[in-house]
Amino acid sequence: MYKLLIALVFFSTQLAAQTEVTQPEIAQHEATNWFSDLAAAQAYAAEHDSTILMVFAGSDWCRPCIQFKQDILKSEPFEAYANDKLAVLYLDFPARKKNQLPAAQVRHNEALAEQYNKTGAFPKILLIDVAGNILAEPAFSGQTPEVFIGELTTIPAQ
Repeated sequence: MYKLLIALVFFSTQLAAQTEVTQPEIAQHEATNWFSDLAAAQAYAAEHDSTILMVFAGSDWCRPCIQFKQDILKSEPFEAYANDKLAVLYLDFPARKKNQLPAAQVRHNEALAEQYNKTGAFPKILLIDVAGNILAEPAFSGQTPEVFIGELTTIPAQ
């Protein structure tokens, strides 16, 4: 009995160690034009003469948010288009305790939600300029990356 218990403890710690090692690989860094801080997104956008795609999302509870990130933001066509054209400002509002953000990030996201997402819509997608002016509110309705990109390219530059 003790040998079985010891074996189970050993294998579970090995599995946990493997999970810890591979977890960063799963959450591998976003593209260099992805930000969670408005000031950093603005600096990138100013340097690259681009606009900011601000996304309010609930990464662990909002199905359309999860779908938008997976189907659009993480797609090869979007990444190719967004490179040097967009700074993606991804503002997450996770619900699960294990996914909670640092307090400073929560305050930052909530302050931007007060300014740009007063209705609490998720996902809420805005195209803004470096000064923070809203240029457009592109909607996600399950369209393909190509259709979404086409919608972004029809928005007049300010």
